[in-house]
Amino acid sequence: MSITATTPDAARQAKQFRTVLWVMSLALVGLIFDGYDLVIYGACVSTFLRDPTQLGAVTPAIAGQLGSYALLGVLVGALLAGSVGDIVGRRKVMLVAYAWFSVGMAVTAMTGTTATFGLMRFLTGLGVGALVATTAALVSEFAPRGRKNLCNAVVYSGVPLGSLMAAALAIALLGAIGWRGLFWIGALPLVTLLPLAYVKMPESVAWLVARGRLDEARAIAERTGVAMPGIATVPSIATVPSIAAMPSIAAVPGGAAAAPEAAEAGRAGWAGLFATYPLPTLLLGLMSATGLMLVYSLNTWLPELMLRAGFDARGSLSFLVVLNGGAVLGALLGSKVADAFGAKLAVAACFAIGAVAILLLTMGFSLGVLLAIVALVGMGTSGTQTLIYGLTANYYRTNVRSAGVAWCAGFGRLGGVGGPILGGVLAGGGFALETIFGILAGLGLLGALLTLLVPPARPAAEVAPAGAGVTEPA
Repeated sequence: MSITATTPDAARQAKQFRTVLWVMSLALVGLIFDGYDLVIYGACVSTFLRDPTQLGAVTPAIAGQLGSYALLGVLVGALLAGSVGDIVGRRKVMLVAYAWFSVGMAVTAMTGTTATFGLMRFLTGLGVGALVATTAALVSEFAPRGRKNLCNAVVYSGVPLGSLMAAALAIALLGAIGWRGLFWIGALPLVTLLPLAYVKMPESVAWLVARGRLDEARAIAERTGVAMPGIATVPSIATVPSIAAMPSIAAVPGGAAAAPEAAEAGRAGWAGLFATYPLPTLLLGLMSATGLMLVYSLNTWLPELMLRAGFDARGSLSFLVVLNGGAVLGALLGSKVADAFGAKLAVAACFAIGAVAILLLTMGFSLGVLLAIVALVGMGTSGTQTLIYGLTANYYRTNVRSAGVAWCAGFGRLGGVGGPILGGVLAGGGFALETIFGILAGLGLLGALLTLLVPPARPAAEVAPAGAGVTEPA
């Protein structure tokens, strides 16, 4: 009797584990190319500044503007994906985003003027923004409870991993294949990741339930082993034991105690987001904007700043590698703190660590110590941004989650757009390195303050309208 009771349970857990693993792996690879596409420009800035045969004459001011165009596209793409993702689904948006930014990178590699290069950077950014905004929502809806911050951190570590890959490939290949070859590498997802994701990436069961598409949700739940939110058993699978009894990996968004999100009567998308969470949404957007201004100031201009500090071209690019390596490790370590003590505390602490580390760059330490400090800067900038996405994705209920993450990614890109421009103004304005790093450290402290002002997340039962029923915890 015990064998028949546990065998279906074990089989379901195995299917669910494989599904979560596929979703996280595909999302991770997508964000690796996402990070690569956005940061490869920073690895090529010095080439554009010194070689007018590539795109024409490029001044620091023009370089800053070119760097901001992709981020402006990310802003627009993320905001559009917020409403579209909550209406048409996570999977469709992600597949279109993979194709869009891959084609954009390929066309960018063939441009020959600053005008066409800037236009293609903007258009490519639309796909990048849609992907960044949708990934956190999808991963949060598949991740086990108690491990949501860790799962988001693992997946979003793909952004600094892609940045690291961009810097490493620039060091190894820029002289051989030029900047155009590096941009062609960014188009590879079109023929690798996209076909695999089309076959292996399922739609979010939680999203289908929230949209009232219960038959589709049951079918995907049966095929993938992913439990329907708030339902202890999937009605069409009579042999499956109570999902509430399953360990860790079976604990899915909503929990066994929650009611199905089909009962949710609150408004979805942007309307529900700003009606229910006005202050947290504003603060989370400002946090993201501050973090991304830091991220893209450094990823665009750090190689050039270190070149001016006396390092050669390869040495200056190595700082970009270390910066993003520190971001990966910092995000993973910070996610463990976030799951144990709360994402808000982890984000504030990482912002503060980043600010202090940026100030230490001006202290004249030896190269080894300087590289260690740059790794801490990465943890407190790109690593912090990874944790912000996890905090945001887990803050909101399902039917506004995609809009919430899109707001964080999209509004935050205002800071991202300003980052390369700020760096261009500072680098081209004759400011001392100490002044530049002091201004960036001030942004880190501002981010920590904004984080501490975010109110605690409330259970969705407290924010849902009367008669809406109990939904999943935020």
